[in-house]
Amino acid sequence: MTQPTDRQIKDILTRTRVIAVVGVSANPVRPSYFVARYLRLKGFRVIPVNPGLAGQTLFGETARADISDCPPETDMVDIFRRPEQVPPIVDAALDHLPALRTVWMQIGVQHAEAAEKARTRSIDVIENRCPKIEYQRLFGELRMGGFNTGVISSRL
Repeated sequence: MTQPTDRQIKDILTRTRVIAVVGVSANPVRPSYFVARYLRLKGFRVIPVNPGLAGQTLFGETARADISDCPPETDMVDIFRRPEQVPPIVDAALDHLPALRTVWMQIGVQHAEAAEKARTRSIDVIENRCPKIEYQRLFGELRMGGFNTGVISSRL
């Protein structure tokens, strides 16, 4: 897996407008909820995708049951699902989202074949990273916590 450069990630986050968050939760303590909420607060249009929430309003948008129900202007898919569930999500995104430019797989989510399939269609792919963390790191928001080293580490 080729890791994108900081410049590439920043460019992706700068150009992206509409993000489908697949596997979003309505529970505010779940990572998928607070990541989606954060992205909405940063000005992204966030489309919640979860069949169990379909029809409910979350982040000012109606939750969709499936990627195929997302608006055509969706340009990024952020995947909060287990790796084995990634291929059909990527296939649906490639088939139904004409503006798709980025497939983003959350921390702990990677799928080489699905990633390669998207890349062959000139779609940017980021695996095993979080757009919230990357946004904070690359746009200088980490300093709000009292530091801005450019490096995220749990070591003391």
